[in-house]
Amino acid sequence: MGREIRLGHSPDSDDAFMFYAIAKDKIPTDGYNFIHVIEDIETLNQRALRKELEVTAISIHTYTKVHENYALLSCGASIGDQYGPMVVSKSPMNKTDLKSKSIAIPGKLTTAYLALKLFLDDFKPVEIPFDKILDAVISGEVQAGLIIHEGQLLYKTMGLHKVIDLGEWWYEKEKLPLPLGANAIRRDLGEENIKKISSILKKSIQYSLDHRKEALEHAMSYARDMDPALADRFVGMYVNDYTLDFGEKGREGVHRLLTKGFEKGIIDHQVKVDFY
Repeated sequence: MGREIRLGHSPDSDDAFMFYAIAKDKIPTDGYNFIHVIEDIETLNQRALRKELEVTAISIHTYTKVHENYALLSCGASIGDQYGPMVVSKSPMNKTDLKSKSIAIPGKLTTAYLALKLFLDDFKPVEIPFDKILDAVISGEVQAGLIIHEGQLLYKTMGLHKVIDLGEWWYEKEKLPLPLGANAIRRDLGEENIKKISSILKKSIQYSLDHRKEALEHAMSYARDMDPALADRFVGMYVNDYTLDFGEKGREGVHRLLTKGFEKGIIDHQVKVDFY
C-alpha cells in the first residue's frame, strides 16, 4: 500500500464524476492510496478547520480561515458562470420582501452564505443541512431557503419560486464567475507531494470529461432524486473548463469575492490566495 491520502468530497454527482477515475482505478495514482471521505460541504469545512484531511473540498469562504494550513489546487473547483446558489420561497418574493425574513442556509462557512450576505445584510440565517432546505421552505419552517447543489435544478418541481440567483447577481455586478468551492491541500505534505497529487486529480477530472458516459453512470449513484438527463445537466454546470483550471477569470473571481467580503466586514482579514 502506498502513502494514504484522505480525499474529502461532498456526496454529489459532480464530485463523484470528478473522482471516478481515482475511485475505480482508471488512472495510475503514483503510489498514493486515496481514501474517499464523503461528507456534506459544511462538515468538510469544519474538518478543514481542524486540519484533518490531506485533500478536501472546501468553500472558498472557508479558505480565509484555513489558508495557513491549506493551499488551493488549480483543479477541482466548482464555479458558477452566471449561475450559482439561489434563494427560493413558497410564494413570489423580491429582495425587499426578504429583509428580516428567516432564510435557511447550508452553513455559515459556505460561499453561498458569503454571497447572500453581500447581496442582503438584513435577514435571519437558520442553519439547516443543505439537503433539507427545500423541505424546510415547503413546510414553512423558514420563509426562504438558500439552495446549493442539485436543489438549483429541483426547486421548480417542488412548486417553489426563485427570488434571486446569486451567480447571476454576482456576474451582473462584477462581470466575473462566482467561485463556490475548491480542492484544498495541506501544506505540510510538501511541494513535491502537492504537485504530484494535483496532477493526479487533474488527470482524474480529464478522464471523466473524456469518458463522460461511464463517469456519469458512476455519478448517478450520488444523484439524489435526479433522472440521468438532469444529473448530466448538473454535472455540466460544475465540471467544466474551470474545473480543470481556475483560469484567469476564476482566480480573479476568488480575489474579488474575498476582497468584497473583507470590505463589508463579513471576513475579518484579507488573505493572499495561492494556487498549486
